[in-house]
Amino acid sequence: MMEQPRIRLGSDSAWLELTRTDEDSWQVTADWCSCLTADFTANLSNAEVADFAARMLSRLQAPSGGRFSEAVSPGRNNPLALTAEPVGNGFAFFVRLTPNGDDDVCHVQMEIDPITTPELRETFDALQAALTE
Repeated sequence: MMEQPRIRLGSDSAWLELTRTDEDSWQVTADWCSCLTADFTANLSNAEVADFAARMLSRLQAPSGGRFSEAVSPGRNNPLALTAEPVGNGFAFFVRLTPNGDDDVCHVQMEIDPITTPELRETFDALQAALTE
C-alpha cells in the first residue's frame, strides 16, 4: 500500500500532522506535551492542500523576515491555520485548529517550537510533490 500524502511539523513535545485518509478526507492530529490533543477528520480536497503547500513554500522561498499566516482552506470549513513567527534561521508556529470550521468557540490553539527554514521548505515541498504526482 502506498503511503498517503502527509505533513508533520514539530518535535516530540508539540506537533501537528495533516494526513490524507481518502480522496477528499484528511486527518488533523496534534499533541502538546501529551496534555492537549486534537484528532479529527477534515473534508479537504487535494487541490486545497496543494494550494496551501504552495502558499507556504512561496512565503518560505524568500522570507521577508516578518510574521505571516496561512489557512489550509480559505472557506468557512477551514480546519487549520498556521501563523509563522520568525525566530533565528527559522519559524515558530502558532497553530489554530477548528474541527467545526472557522469557529471562535470550539477551537484549539498551540505553539510549535522553531523549525529551520530549509527543513520547512523540504517538508512543504514533499507534501506538494505528493499531491501533484
